[in-house]
Formats: sequence, C-alpha cells, structure tokens
Amino acid sequence: MHTPGSDDIATLFSQAITLHQAGELQPAQLLYSRILATRPDHFDALHLSGVIALQSGNPARAAEVIGRAVMINPGFADAFSNLDNAQLAIGATEAAVASYDRAITLRPDYADACFNRGAALNALRRHADALADFDRAIALRPGFAEAHNFRGVALLELHRSDAALASFDTAIALVPGFAIALSNRGLALRGLRRQTEALASLDQAIALAPTLVDALANRAQVLRDLKRFTAAAADIDRALACRPDQPYLAALRLLDRAHICDWTGLEEGIAALAEPIRAGARVAVPFQLIPLVDDPALQRSAAETLVRDRYPAHAPAAPAPPPHDRIRIGYYSADFMEHATAVLMAELFELHDRTCFEIIAFSFGVDAPGPTRDRLRAAFDRFIEVGPMADAAVAALSREIGIDIAVDLKGFTNEERMGIFAHRAAPVQVNYLGYPGTSGAPYIDYIIADAVLIPEAMTEHYSEQVIRLPASYQPNDRKRPIAPGAVARVAEGFTFCCFNNSYKIMPAMFDAWMRILHAIEGSVLWLIEDNDEAVANLRNAAAERGIAPVRLIFAPRVLLADHLARHRAADLFLDSWPCNAHTTASDALWAGLPLLTLAGESFAARVAASLLTAVGLPELITHSLSDYERLAIALARDPARLAAIRRQLETNRMTAPLFDSVAHCRALEAAYAGMLGEPAQ
Repeated sequence: MHTPGSDDIATLFSQAITLHQAGELQPAQLLYSRILATRPDHFDALHLSGVIALQSGNPARAAEVIGRAVMINPGFADAFSNLDNAQLAIGATEAAVASYDRAITLRPDYADACFNRGAALNALRRHADALADFDRAIALRPGFAEAHNFRGVALLELHRSDAALASFDTAIALVPGFAIALSNRGLALRGLRRQTEALASLDQAIALAPTLVDALANRAQVLRDLKRFTAAAADIDRALACRPDQPYLAALRLLDRAHICDWTGLEEGIAALAEPIRAGARVAVPFQLIPLVDDPALQRSAAETLVRDRYPAHAPAAPAPPPHDRIRIGYYSADFMEHATAVLMAELFELHDRTCFEIIAFSFGVDAPGPTRDRLRAAFDRFIEVGPMADAAVAALSREIGIDIAVDLKGFTNEERMGIFAHRAAPVQVNYLGYPGTSGAPYIDYIIADAVLIPEAMTEHYSEQVIRLPASYQPNDRKRPIAPGAVARVAEGFTFCCFNNSYKIMPAMFDAWMRILHAIEGSVLWLIEDNDEAVANLRNAAAERGIAPVRLIFAPRVLLADHLARHRAADLFLDSWPCNAHTTASDALWAGLPLLTLAGESFAARVAASLLTAVGLPELITHSLSDYERLAIALARDPARLAAIRRQLETNRMTAPLFDSVAHCRALEAAYAGMLGEPAQ
C-alpha cells in the first residue's frame, strides 16, 4: 500500500482545496481524510475537515475536529472563528465567546470575529457588551450592514429605540432590500409608538421575504396594538405554517382570536398546549394562558420555561444595602398613569407611613401627562423615569439607591422588563398585583396574596413564598369619584352586565350567560364595546344560541367616573371565568353593584372571590357553572333578595376590609417588615 509522501500530501491538499472551493464537499472531505490518515497533525486538513462538517450541518463534529486543530496551531485566528461558529450552533455560547476572544487577540482587525462575538453576547443577553463589539466591527468595516442591523437589535434590547432606529436605517441604506433590518426597524418604530410607520416597514419586509417568520410575528404585534386582531391572527398562522416550532406563538394565535371572540378551534387549541407546556416547550408566554386555562400548575410550568429561556438569573442575591433610617421600597411599573393598576394603588402610595418607609417609583412606561400621573408623582418620595435604561442599569441604580424591597407591579403583563429583577434590583424582590400568577423566577422571593386567592393547598403552584394579607390582596382607592346624577337604564328588563375586556369571554361562560338570558324573559346583557369584530362575533354567537342579538348591548369606553356611575343602571354583574374581573370587579363593588362569580383554581380565577369575601358577600361566590347559573337566575327572579344584597353592599362599602385602605396599607407594611426580619410597626 502506497503511503503518501510530503510531495503527495501537498498535491492531495491542493486537489482538496480546489474541490472544496468548488463546493464539492464530499470529494474534498475524502482527500482531507486521506491526508489525516498519514498526517493526523496536519493542521490545514484538520481545520478544513471541520469546516466541511460545519457546512454539512454537523456542528458537533465540527467543534470537535476544529477544536483539535487549534490545539495544533493556536495562532490561526480563522480557525478560532470557525470553532466559535460551530460552538454557537450547538448552543455552547459561552465557549464560543472565549474562542472569539482568542481570534480577536490574534487579529485585532478581524471585523467578522468582532461581529460574531457580538452576536454570541447578544444570545447571552449581554447586550451592552455586544454593542461594543458591533461598534468595533463597524469601525473596522463601516459598510458592514449586518453589524449595523445587529447593533440595532442590541439597542432595542437596551430599550434605546431611537438609536436602534438609526442603526436599522443605516443597514437598509447599505442594503436596500435588507428584509430582516426592515422587520427590526418596525419593532423600533413600535417602541417609539409610531405604529403606522412600523406597519409600513413591516409590510415592506414581508413583501421582500413573505416567509420571514420574525417579520410576520412583529407585524402581528403592531396589528394587535391597532386592535386589528383578525389580521394579527392571520400573520401568526402564516408564521406557524412557515415554522411550526417558532417559540411562543402557539398560544398567541388563540389569544388573538379570543380578543375578537372567535372561538373556532379554541378548545382543541387549548388542549394541544398542555402537554408541550408540561414538557418545557416554548409554546406560551404565561400571560397568554391566563384567560384560556384554569390550571395553576400549567401556568407555573409556562412561567418557569420562559424565565429559563429569556430571563435567567444574571446576578447572585443582592447584598443588603447600608443601614438607613427607613425601609426603602421600590415600586416598578409601566403603568404610573391612567391604568387599572394605578386606579387601585394611588391611595396606597399616599398612605405609606413615611416615618418608617421611603417609597420610590421606577417608571418604565410612557410619560403620559394627566391628573393620575400628577397624583402619583406627588405620592412618591422619588419618581424616577427608567424607560430608556437597560435592565442591568436599572438594577444597578436600585442597588445604588439602597432599595431594600423591589416590588414588581407588572410581571408577565410586561415581561420584557423581567430582566431588571434577573439582575437583582434589591435583596428582596416581590411579585405583586400586576400579573395574576406566579413568576416562576428563582429571584422573585415573595408573592402577595390572601387566604382566598391562594389557599394553602394551592401553594405548590407558586415558585415564590406566599405572603397572605389578612383581608384581600388587592388595594383600593377610596378617592375614586363616581359621577353624580341619574344614569338612564339601557333596557326595561333585568340588566345583567360584564364590563371585562372581550378576551376574557370564553365560550363555556358565554353559553351560561345565554342560558341565563333564556330563563329571564326580557333581560339583557350589557358588555363593554372592546372592538368591532368582537361585537359582531358575540351577536352572532348569541343568535346561534337562540338569543336575539339586540339583547346584547355594548357600552362605549368613557372616563372612569362616568364608567363607575353607569353601574347604577345595571342589576347584577356576571363575572367571567377562567379569568375573573379584577379591577373591574372592584369598580362594580365600589359603585354598589352586586357581582356574581365562579371561583376556580388559578390566581386569576379567584380574584373576585377574594374581593367578595373582603366586602362581606361570600354568598355571591359559586364553585361550579351550574351553581353560577342557578344563583344568577334565582337573584334575577327575587328582587327583594337582590335589593337586600345591594343594601348590604352599600352598608359594607365603607366599613368592610376591601375598601379600608388604611388597614390594607398597614398590613402590607407589616408584610414588608417581615420580609426583612423586622418587627411590624
């Protein structure tokens, strides 16, 4: 058998290179293998054999082979760069960053390696570090369109939409048909609340690349903002047809249709989610599940998956801040404006005992001027706008200020800011009020609840330690004005109402409502006018169930004082399930309207039961759909009984724990002190 000599090896290598450059990968690999059979330490054959493995879709083999090559010749930057690419492909992102470091050390002017390291750092959510690499790559190669695009992505993650938009514009100027950059540009414009321009940019991206899944998903977000839910759902369907395993879209397609009360395939779609979620698949952002399922175990699984995937802990437990004379509470929210959270919490902020507590707002929402915003600014000791700041920077600022307890008022209702808490804003971090469920995050220490909301038997479904307040978990603002004067009734007959958003109306509960209307002749159901498609679909659904569509009456959105006043024109609030009325339930009770609820298993399905217990009306809590229907019909047929309940509610309103804002504040403060191991004041 002939053993190739050095001249033969040089000839074989030259032939292999020619084949490789021509795209003839298999013949080239055979020649590289012949060389390596004789010269296992032949660096170039080993390195390029690994490159072929990478080109052939075998990154694990590539990482192993190129890893051997760089041990032979650790001074060749291209080999380290190719090793990085293989490591990235198999998910070894940290190792890839280290390899890129070595490549850049060997060749400081290696623009591709700078870019690739930036992409790896972006994948590790180290966006500020990634930004520096993209800047370096662009300095080395100003026309590097892909680096400008990725620079914009890093800036978006750092909540710097203006700067991101400029980067995307540069990338598109360099490559006019750059579809991904156009898609990302749409996201930047959305972040600047320029939805019409965002939609135009995304339309252009999809026209250029009809199967670009990210562009379809991004356009769906903008369409959702514009309440064009049918179009949003269609884009999600197209995205999933292109890539069925695209993360976090499977549940979203159901929620988009729920917004317009299109329940086609809903039951089957929900059933199809359960097993993948339990297995840890990335099919649902937890907030998407809240109106769809009454299953706290499933919601916890979805939360833990999302946290592992997008918001893993980036810092150890924060050290205790230097001693100070008052407990410093940080409240973090996008909703310090006209919003349900602010409606509930405004008086709580005002009532905090300033001799013992210093309260600081960290606002990452839009700066929306108005009386609520002014009131909230005045209620805090400090009000800090952190919207354009990176999550790590907000957490660092919190630690610098010396926050003792960081209270997340958004959770998965604004999940892109979970990173603040992943970077540990404070030694103690709390999930409260904004998101009705568990965070699933190991760095969120407590969840504020009560004994009705999270009974002891349900504790296992919450990753946090459960703090149960003595009455309801929910604060209330006794200063909410109710517009004076009589409000005209919308019908002569009995008026049921439900002023929840349309996505909370699920078909099983709607069926029950229609059976109740069947039983009570001349009755009507008064609903909120959420969007035109929901109105049309609900009227059609009523007709299909034998109820004249005119018996569904839709109320336009009005100012809060006027909205509270119109409760006087209704007779009974019919709660939704599996997502109850939350602030909407408090509105009804504060306005003196009895509310009937079905208590389920999950947090969101037990809120109204918590409120009714705290206002002294537990008899309006039911535990099955049949009992719910029976009680609604019985109350509608017994005016004296319902009037007595209404009088009891009016009596309890200013004395029961639900609206005792001072007692609630003191109980919450005692809980905060207990979290720090301090005695209650």
